[in-house]
Amino acid sequence: MTEKKKFKIGVIGVGGIAHCHIECYSRCPDVEIIAAAELVPGRAEEVMETYGFKGVHFYQDYKEMIDKETELDGVSICTYNTQHAEPAIYCMEHDVPVLLEKPFSVTLEEAEEVCRAEAKSKAFISLGFQPRFDPNMQMIKKIVESGTLGKIYYIQTGGGRRRGIPGKTFIEKSTGGIGAIGDIGCYSLDMIMNALGHPKPLTVTGYTSDYFGTNPKYNGKDAERFNVDDFAAGFIRLEGDIILDFRISWAMHADTPGDTIIFGTEGALRIPSTQCWNGSVGGAMTLYHDIAGVQFDTKIPLIESKEYLWDKKIRSFLNAIEKGGPSPVPTSQILYNQAIIDGIVKSAECGHEVEVKFAD
Repeated sequence: MTEKKKFKIGVIGVGGIAHCHIECYSRCPDVEIIAAAELVPGRAEEVMETYGFKGVHFYQDYKEMIDKETELDGVSICTYNTQHAEPAIYCMEHDVPVLLEKPFSVTLEEAEEVCRAEAKSKAFISLGFQPRFDPNMQMIKKIVESGTLGKIYYIQTGGGRRRGIPGKTFIEKSTGGIGAIGDIGCYSLDMIMNALGHPKPLTVTGYTSDYFGTNPKYNGKDAERFNVDDFAAGFIRLEGDIILDFRISWAMHADTPGDTIIFGTEGALRIPSTQCWNGSVGGAMTLYHDIAGVQFDTKIPLIESKEYLWDKKIRSFLNAIEKGGPSPVPTSQILYNQAIIDGIVKSAECGHEVEVKFAD
């Protein structure tokens, strides 16, 4: 019996979030990591040894890795936010499939540049949104698509942490680019945008602040270098006459800025907020609807996921490589997510509503 060919995977950036990728790859008997690119000398070697990968080729320059490792089947890009776009574009130019960690990028313009490179490539990009594979998130989409809620006209969504400001590369514009809005806000936005079928954002009124991140009382020594948002809010008009009221926070004097509620003409769905936004919803959902003229509240119990969501994300990427696509979480969908984030930042900077403009 012929042994199944192993996927040859490369990793660009081995700090922080890369450990989740590498650990999941280590549980896949049909995967071997053959190359890793990392700026910090010696770190990639240490990480690969930790997870039991042998014979890995190490580089400091991701371009050199892509140029030399011609047998790569795919690459996980796990760099800091401001370095998502460039390696993704380089991989597309060399027809190497990419699993790109969230957020898509820092700006809409960067995301569009990546999309243009992908359109010219034989490869694809999948965005790192593991909540897509949670059965509870999928249930939200099913409820909306079923028509049970009628026409959706208004949504409030968001979430965040009472205290939960990260450190390292997250809190400086030079590396993070954006703060809470990109770190956990992108998950909240994707939950809604995916459920709605990705309506195009039209206008955005945005607000951002950094009252906690820049205060040593709440952020210790990191306050000195903190220069991104720790709170963001937006009022977004979407295609289809839908209003999206969004807010997200790394730190606040509350346990949550509110649950997600999807308002429809025939019903509404309440989705309990969650602090982390990298997995499931925060608790059992509630469907508010009328039956025979009587108001009812129907509890929708949480569905237990039998498989780790990160494993599902990694496997979906490997399956897409094997089949030659399509992308499990395509850039065309997350582009609208990024456009909202970009609109909030630009509106906050100029102090008024902005129109979302996509490149031709």
